[in-house]
Amino acid sequence: MIYKAFTYKAMAWLSAAFIMISGETTMASSLRLEDPLVFAGQWQAVLTAPDDAPQAQALQDKPSNTCLIDLEPNQTLGKGAECLGAWLEQAPIGWFPDPDGLSITGKEGSRIQFFSRQRDGLYLSTLKSGLVITLTRHPPQP
Repeated sequence: MIYKAFTYKAMAWLSAAFIMISGETTMASSLRLEDPLVFAGQWQAVLTAPDDAPQAQALQDKPSNTCLIDLEPNQTLGKGAECLGAWLEQAPIGWFPDPDGLSITGKEGSRIQFFSRQRDGLYLSTLKSGLVITLTRHPPQP
């Protein structure tokens, strides 16, 4: 009787472990890594407070809260990198796609900021200060 109880308990644990492992594999395979050329081009970055509407801030067109940034096809940052760097407090050098967003890298090639994908052409990142950077394709793609 004790032997059967041990066997049932062991099978329950093994089944639970198998379900968890297969679930993680399924989740990981459902996120696809976009080709970097999909991101290449000009993007608009807008810095807002958490309760501000990014659209309202973008219409104000202050140099301090809006930047146009070029994501180059060779995965470096072009024009506008210094504006973004002022917000990040580090000089951004490059970028790379992630399955669930876009990462900005520093001079050593390590990630300094992650932008999570909200939908095609719209990415968000929250700074340590609580301010939010909204990154949108410029001009917006149809």
